[in-house]
Amino acid sequence: MHGVVTFYRDFRTTPPGRVSVRVCRAEACRAVAREALMEHAAASLGVTRGGTTPDGAVTLDEVFCLGNCALGPAVQVGDRLHGRVTPARLDALIGQGR
Repeated sequence: MHGVVTFYRDFRTTPPGRVSVRVCRAEACRAVAREALMEHAAASLGVTRGGTTPDGAVTLDEVFCLGNCALGPAVQVGDRLHGRVTPARLDALIGQGR
């Protein structure tokens, strides 16, 4: 059981945050500064990849592909997909979701 839970990203051993932020990690998004965006998100939220803020508001996850390759880097905040996300725009999107 532990192997399955720790292998698949959609399974969790702790409750997720009220808002889920998923950053695409596919090649098209990597080519347009996805890593810098993910590092910014982790630093500004104070969590690691896959982590949830201490107040339980936001969970930061990676996903292999959001299917928005022409508009990378792509991010999903809650149920909404966003393209060409910059660090400043991501901060605004997360603020709206809280």
